[in-house]
Amino acid sequence: MSRPQVLFPLFGGLETLAGVGPKTARNFTHMDVEKPRDLIFTLPYGGVDRGLRKTVKGVAAPGVVTVEVTVGRHFPPQQRGRPYRVEVEDAETTFQLVFFHARDDWLKKQLPTGQRRLVSGKLEIFDGVAQIVHPDHMVPLSQAADIPPFEPVYPLTSGVTLKTMTKAVHSALERVPELDEWIDGPLLQREGWPGFQDALGQAHGPTSQADISPNAPARLRLAYDELFSHQVTLALARASMRRGKGRASNATGTLQAKVLAALPYKPTGAQNRAIGEIAADLADDKRMSRLLQGDVGSGKTLVAFMALLIAVESGGQGVMMAPTEILARQHLNSLQPLAETAGVVLEILTGRDKGAGRAAKLAALVRGDIQILVGTHAAFQKDVEFKDLRLAIVDEQHRFGVSQRMELGAKGAVADVLVMTATPIPRSLELAQYGAMDVSVLDEKPPGRKPVTTALVSAGRMDEVTKHLQKAISEGRQAYWVCPLVGESEVSDLTAATERFNHLRAVLGEGHVGLVHGQMAPAEKDDAMARFVAGETSVLVATTVIEVGVDVPNASIMVVERAEHFGLSQLHQLRGRVGRGAAASTCLLLYQPPLTESGKRRLEILRQTEDGFKIAEEDLAMRGAGDMIGTAQSGLPQFRVADLEHQSALMELAQSDARKLLHDDPTLKSRRGKAARVLLWLMEQDQAIRLITVG
Repeated sequence: MSRPQVLFPLFGGLETLAGVGPKTARNFTHMDVEKPRDLIFTLPYGGVDRGLRKTVKGVAAPGVVTVEVTVGRHFPPQQRGRPYRVEVEDAETTFQLVFFHARDDWLKKQLPTGQRRLVSGKLEIFDGVAQIVHPDHMVPLSQAADIPPFEPVYPLTSGVTLKTMTKAVHSALERVPELDEWIDGPLLQREGWPGFQDALGQAHGPTSQADISPNAPARLRLAYDELFSHQVTLALARASMRRGKGRASNATGTLQAKVLAALPYKPTGAQNRAIGEIAADLADDKRMSRLLQGDVGSGKTLVAFMALLIAVESGGQGVMMAPTEILARQHLNSLQPLAETAGVVLEILTGRDKGAGRAAKLAALVRGDIQILVGTHAAFQKDVEFKDLRLAIVDEQHRFGVSQRMELGAKGAVADVLVMTATPIPRSLELAQYGAMDVSVLDEKPPGRKPVTTALVSAGRMDEVTKHLQKAISEGRQAYWVCPLVGESEVSDLTAATERFNHLRAVLGEGHVGLVHGQMAPAEKDDAMARFVAGETSVLVATTVIEVGVDVPNASIMVVERAEHFGLSQLHQLRGRVGRGAAASTCLLLYQPPLTESGKRRLEILRQTEDGFKIAEEDLAMRGAGDMIGTAQSGLPQFRVADLEHQSALMELAQSDARKLLHDDPTLKSRRGKAARVLLWLMEQDQAIRLITVG
């Protein structure tokens, strides 16, 4: 399948556009613009009002003015390096046009004394004299149409001027062909959006500031095209994954019933709902691809274990993967009692398993004697084979790439995959990142979780904090002390952590304080963690290695130093490490005054709410999508027009629309389906095009 001919003009070289030579074309590549298609989706980010005025009198300088003038006397410079000045007069006052390094003969030709001209540029006051330095436009009245009343301003790069950019964009827009409409008719009418060609014309020809806002109809339409093509791609990926034959794993309920009967509490409504959704996926003969999203402490572990029991009830095996050894051991500790209740064999496999011990575990897996395996990525190694792997659960998604998910699926010819994340993701990002997956959300806290009191404390009150800590420790409580991310380098982070460790040891006593940081050998790290878990140390000083999943019910104080350096979601994760036991818990956010506006807002939000989803939405609004999950490794698509922070509702619309289109027309053969194929080519969704071809 090759690119439709109607799109060829948009995929030619940039040199074919007006005013673009080989050198300018090279400069354009710094803006990720390599062909006319990229230019039409590079929209203006602002605009300059060049509406005609009678006079410059009363204009607040500096400001842009467009005015009709009579050219007066010329004042060539008396010495080198001085500017050339031309006096001009509008309807009410005189002012000057100022030029540096301009040729006298050229200026005399452009601005003959006594003639009328239209000039437009930035008016400034210098030494009490009003002047425009190097006007943007100077034209005879007959060419007034050359000055747009509202001039769009584009992102530029060195070697590409606004003039070049504007000319190239207009040249590219002339090549946009008439295309069949890919947006659903009723939706287009309901939203009042223009057609594709008109939308481009309006977006590149704004008549006021309102046309540049993300909510202008033309911009919404173009953002929708981008999001829709992305969601069609994900929906095709989802369809092809679901076409992949899975195998039905039917629950008998016997093992689950044993565990539920032994629990000291009843699962929440959200937990029951998620277990039901997962059970239905497992019972289906299509492959499952589901994301289990839960806030800190929402009880994901129980849901995951029930899912693993379904795999065992149907005669197969399950594996639960964790990104680190600490977390794998923790899963082992929390699941072991449940496994014993159910009478199920649970084992762990990490990089530490060596020699005969490892060989024995591998043999037991192949025989099917181990029913549930908890592991780190050591479970990915080639020689790890299962007798009948039915379900793979991946914890903390964004540390696991898509390719590893595929590998894991390959271990069981048709293993179902469940991804768990403890980081609540705003809906728009979740759809951009996981749009191909089905999502279960745990949005209730299990009974008995106490709220954590959050307080903001200035760093100047460090001694009070240490005293508070001393008292709590004497009462048998435990605390985390998280050190700041000082710089990009782990070395400076380490220095900060070591200094704090020594200081607290001096105050609280040698044996009371442990230290964990990124540069330690895994075994040392595990050892320090284990001593804290066992209660041998009362305070654990750490860099952020503890943010995900560590569970110490007796720890009821979390101190975060230089809290203003952390992201909202990260602080929320850290706070979630306390409040897991019976004691009332506190989180102290130590900050270095003065706080920036955004720093203050972040810390205030944490003080106001413990709802991770609210916090994630705020984090997105404050930091933007790329920063929030680190775009580089997030797999987040790079959109040219769409703005996930301000247009999140569009993403939901695009997803339901894309899924409906493929449900009604799986091969995209209808008239709208064919139009959608053209859109996929236009938006360079090559992966989607491959999927249609294969399908």
